[in-house]
Amino acid sequence: MALRARLSSELPAKLVVPAMPTPTTITPTREHKFKTNTILASHGRPPWYDETGKRISDAFVIGIAGGSASGKTHVARQIVKALGSVPTVVILSQDSFYKWHTPAEIELAYASKFDFDHPDALDMPMFASCLRDLKEGKQSNIPIYSFKEHQRLDEKKYLYGATIIIAEGIMALNDPSLRALYDLKIFVQCDSDLMLARRIKRDVTERGREVEGILEQYLRYVKPSYDNFVGPTSRHADIIVPGSDNNVAIDLISTHVRRQLAERATPFRKNIAATPMATPMEERASFWSTNKDHASLIVLPQTHQLIGIYTIIRDKTTKTQDFIFFVDRLAMFLMEKAMEQLPYRSKTVTTPIGADALGKELDAKYICGVSVLRAGGPLEKGLQRVLNDVPMGSLLVQTDTGSGEPLLLHVMLPEYIRLRHLAVDTWVFLLDAQIGTGAAAFMAIRSLLDHGVRQDHIIFVTFLVARSGGITILHRAFPQVKVVCGAVDEVLREAWLDPYDKDLGSDAPNTNAERRKCYIVEPGMGQIGDRYYL
Repeated sequence: MALRARLSSELPAKLVVPAMPTPTTITPTREHKFKTNTILASHGRPPWYDETGKRISDAFVIGIAGGSASGKTHVARQIVKALGSVPTVVILSQDSFYKWHTPAEIELAYASKFDFDHPDALDMPMFASCLRDLKEGKQSNIPIYSFKEHQRLDEKKYLYGATIIIAEGIMALNDPSLRALYDLKIFVQCDSDLMLARRIKRDVTERGREVEGILEQYLRYVKPSYDNFVGPTSRHADIIVPGSDNNVAIDLISTHVRRQLAERATPFRKNIAATPMATPMEERASFWSTNKDHASLIVLPQTHQLIGIYTIIRDKTTKTQDFIFFVDRLAMFLMEKAMEQLPYRSKTVTTPIGADALGKELDAKYICGVSVLRAGGPLEKGLQRVLNDVPMGSLLVQTDTGSGEPLLLHVMLPEYIRLRHLAVDTWVFLLDAQIGTGAAAFMAIRSLLDHGVRQDHIIFVTFLVARSGGITILHRAFPQVKVVCGAVDEVLREAWLDPYDKDLGSDAPNTNAERRKCYIVEPGMGQIGDRYYL
């Protein structure tokens, strides 16, 4: 009822939109035809959490139901197209959630005598569980079903990072546990003759079926299922649209979705940039006291050697080959220190002279590294030198030039993190060049937590931390995350960056629309990734 009230200004409680003479279509690609679950990314996923690190907004979920071959997937893709530049969209198909079939059931399926259109053919609890995980910002591993083999495959499709989820299927509105997850419910209505014609064409060209078997299955199972289970679910829909020629409906839906996303947006970077300065002095002093046991910030001892390395790296006249050499050396120092944060257990070994020696060995079940691209790249070599064959992953977090907010653009994580039952036992070295406002660090840590990695299993390794930046609020949000750094700079300065200039910008904006606000650590080391990979 709350949704119907929200829609009242733009959509009636139940709207049947008439067909229009000029349809909008999306030309299907091979991915559209053969991959029922897809991620359609545009400009990235904005923050879904606040400055305390808590999730404050779920993904916006749209449920689309309708008869077989009514045009549900087509409508889903029309919505995506009409939305234009939106954050990451996931299209989740009910077809993936057919149950495992016995050899006898597979034999019936090949003979077109198995009822795939009954609700009992689907694993609804798994469908709801996967959708709930994605809605709550967690990763999910979706089963893959082969229509040619009539069986669920062993492999799964990894999905993560959705801001908008479109769940579509003939039974998408049938199950109450699914309906409870939707923010908008749509029913696609289509002429039965047109649905049959589409089904024949699809099953012949994409699934290798015979026309006689398709017709037999349609009359025996598909049509009765629509009459008994699918059609009646239209009463649960917030809007009913035709399966073709539906421009008006798509425009109304996309307008509503954009409005909902705008209402859920929060000025994250602005909040974290301001909050550290308001942190009580006692709390800041306690945080910066690194002499306590188990302090969350571990700074390398400021020896003459270390200061000398930083002097070379900070010097803009340092030659590229020298810069790379000393960055690699510093990365080794940091990784050796970070290794001390892993758990160890006692181990007795026999030496070459036959004596027993009591020592230590790692007590971590799984270890991997995740680099925040591309500034975290220079730290990877150091990690690989102290941990041979360590699995590596990456996250790409960049700043939206319009809003100044961090955006998650790319996720490629090791299997230890993608599978939640492994993630809980995994220790992660999270690598980035520096912590200024902490916006990228927030997004990277929150992404790992969404996958089930324990907060106390995350070790953030960085070259540089800004004392007046976001490190204190990062600690407040994630107190169990350890941060290992080589140096602490005092100043985090707001400036304006011109992408066409080599120098980091001035203290004030100008009329050039290309310039954007940024935050600079001083004295800093410049753009480490750019200097390293030059």
